[in-house]
Amino acid sequence: MGYTRSVSRIGLGAMTMAGVYTTGGGLDDAESIRTIHRALDLGVTHIDTAEIYGPFHSEELVGQAIKGRRDDVVVATKFGLVSHSGDGPGVIDSSPANVKTAVEGSLMRLGTDHIDLYHQHRVDPNTPIEETVGALAELVAEGKVRHIGLSEAGPETIRRAHAVHPVAALQTEYSLWTRDVEAEILSLLRELGIGFVPYSPLGHGLLTGQIRTVDDFADDDWRETNPCLTGENFRRNLRIVDEARAIGAEIEATPAQTALAWLLTRGDGIAPIPGTRRVSRVEENTAADGVELSAAQLDRLNNLTPAAGERHDEANMASIDR
Repeated sequence: MGYTRSVSRIGLGAMTMAGVYTTGGGLDDAESIRTIHRALDLGVTHIDTAEIYGPFHSEELVGQAIKGRRDDVVVATKFGLVSHSGDGPGVIDSSPANVKTAVEGSLMRLGTDHIDLYHQHRVDPNTPIEETVGALAELVAEGKVRHIGLSEAGPETIRRAHAVHPVAALQTEYSLWTRDVEAEILSLLRELGIGFVPYSPLGHGLLTGQIRTVDDFADDDWRETNPCLTGENFRRNLRIVDEARAIGAEIEATPAQTALAWLLTRGDGIAPIPGTRRVSRVEENTAADGVELSAAQLDRLNNLTPAAGERHDEANMASIDR
């Protein structure tokens, strides 16, 4: 798990900087750039983005923010949800030709000559993983990519990919809210020496404690369609937030800090990337690295039942490799 041991224990996800599902009005590029700068000042070295975020806007913001500070940051981005052959954004395409087109665009937007970690965003059912990883291995040989990663890949795919070229990290959802990876994925990653980058470590924002009712979502917020966040599931799942809040109150931490501190106890080589576009949030999240949980508190959190309901709507769940 060398990759995740080489970055800050808590990173920064830049998805919401492109306006993806965040409540609270329109984009504020200046605040997003200030947020990245503040993260770097606080010692965050791992910034995660993707070409689909925007599309392209998040990568452009990260590129602007790291100008002059490239050596201070490990840049991760993702390909495979934009087809560059004419089908466009939202079309899964990890064909070798698409990979090679995608990387050039990401390099340009990020203002760099190399990407530190290049993730396949979703497994492409129409392209054998061996072909995709073969193309990525060529990018590594050319110096355009330092490490390769996967996202939401199942165990068989991970093994097949790793047999072609070492996979440095897997990015998949993991939090007190969603614990699917504990069944098989985490032990496989330890076996193969692959780092783990949990996305949505704050349960799509629910573990901040700021959202108490579906009325707190904006009308165009896609979280309104998430099965975990609708109807009875939403009300039932607030108990996870309430327990994080209660334990946080015992140790003078926020619910978000408590949730992130728990995640950091789940094994070596775990580097969560909570997403935000606000300076105050990056300060709060980064401070979670200093939060200590007692054995009794950990036991309470470990024994929480994960959120009821599928973690994505039907269409998004269909794109997850299992």
